[in-house]
Amino acid sequence: MASALEDPVLERYFKGHKAAITSVDFSPSGKQLATASWDTFLMLWNCKPQARAFRFVGHKDVVTSVQFSPHGNLLASASRDRTVRLWIPDKRGKSSEFKAHTAPVRSVDFSADGQFLATASEDKSIKVWNMFRQRFLYSLYRHTHWVRCAKFSPDGRLIVSCSEDKTIKIWDTTNKQCVNNFSDSVGFANFVDFNPNGTCIASAGSDHTVKIWDIRVNKLLQHYQVHSGGVNCVSFHPSGHYLITASSDGTLKILDLLEGRLIYTLQGHTGPVFTVSFSKGGELFSSGGADAQVLLWRTNFDDLNCKDMIKRNLKRLHFDASPHLADIYPRTPHPHEGKIETIEINPKLEVIDLQTSPPVVDVLSFDSTTTTDTTTVRTLADKSEEISGYFLNPSLLSTECCPTALKKKTEDVSDFPSESQRSIPLALTDALEHIMEQLNVLTQTVSILEQRLTLTEDKLKDCLENQQRLFNVIQHKS
Repeated sequence: MASALEDPVLERYFKGHKAAITSVDFSPSGKQLATASWDTFLMLWNCKPQARAFRFVGHKDVVTSVQFSPHGNLLASASRDRTVRLWIPDKRGKSSEFKAHTAPVRSVDFSADGQFLATASEDKSIKVWNMFRQRFLYSLYRHTHWVRCAKFSPDGRLIVSCSEDKTIKIWDTTNKQCVNNFSDSVGFANFVDFNPNGTCIASAGSDHTVKIWDIRVNKLLQHYQVHSGGVNCVSFHPSGHYLITASSDGTLKILDLLEGRLIYTLQGHTGPVFTVSFSKGGELFSSGGADAQVLLWRTNFDDLNCKDMIKRNLKRLHFDASPHLADIYPRTPHPHEGKIETIEINPKLEVIDLQTSPPVVDVLSFDSTTTTDTTTVRTLADKSEEISGYFLNPSLLSTECCPTALKKKTEDVSDFPSESQRSIPLALTDALEHIMEQLNVLTQTVSILEQRLTLTEDKLKDCLENQQRLFNVIQHKS
């Protein structure tokens, strides 16, 4: 058993979001952390103490998912506003928006080479996009209910998805076919992901369970029943030996997959925990939940060279490859009832105040697709003239072409009224705009239905007239 000094420790609380945290992701370097929230904003945190945080303004509804590209030069975000945005994660926060689905988008995921992006939506589909050309490639339709999550395998040959139709599906990206299906009779998976070498998948169940499946032999390898609430998210350590889970019961749990047992229960959040993620090297992990706090933890696991791990795993991703020792997990379910080896960590009992509220700077994204957005770029926590001058000076919002080829239309920020000058709050304006959009859609739908009804009536009238003529002819002949 590890001593107390070697246990995972809570390093910092980040405070800045105004509502629940839905998604967290580390940059490949591990120096930055991106978070998404119900407050409609993305935030970019610096892991260095007292460094500024940036709040990216652009989405018009809950942001459900955020992820760094493998090279760290892009951030993708999904939202209930049915769009996906691609951001440049710097002070200017340039972004490109595209209407991705016909319903809220639940997740975004880059392929390991950064060439493709997979999006999952409540319109029951998964869509794949080409990132270099920024265009739609293809859809995957087989789910019969909302798709909550879709993830690429490490080699990009497969996609795993989970849905409220109580199935987990594996898709072949070459022939765009569903090649495997795992179904559950009790609950559905809120989240699903591949292990680092792509041989197994882990699912976070609404029925409080965590399951590990071997996709080579289509077998349930492990079944953990360690939470007392729905499991919302899981994250594999880059070694593949550990799995961390986030649950509505307010706890995080760390599972040792090689030993097949629960090793840590972590307290720290108030209320449900919605998201958790290891850093790319595995030395840190972050969590977020309903309390709007982002927690940064340091692990006691081996610090790994991320690139070396990826290269090693890419060499043995084929179904016919012989199993590696690290792939062979215990083959029986592990309920872990009364395990005395489990260590419970509750940082709230510590005296040290770890909560930090770094200066937060709002960065409004101007782009060609957003024409009605009237939010201004403004500073929140840091009122200094220097920062205000930087972010409010349009000459500093460079229009030069960036390496990711995202085209931006920058506008003079001073043309936009500040939130204090407006008589109607932004949230209300957005809500009214959304209602107007919905009313327009309804009006169009009713108009189309009226046209169809008129056509049907005309056809029915013609049919009846023809029938009458035939009846008259038959009568006349008889």
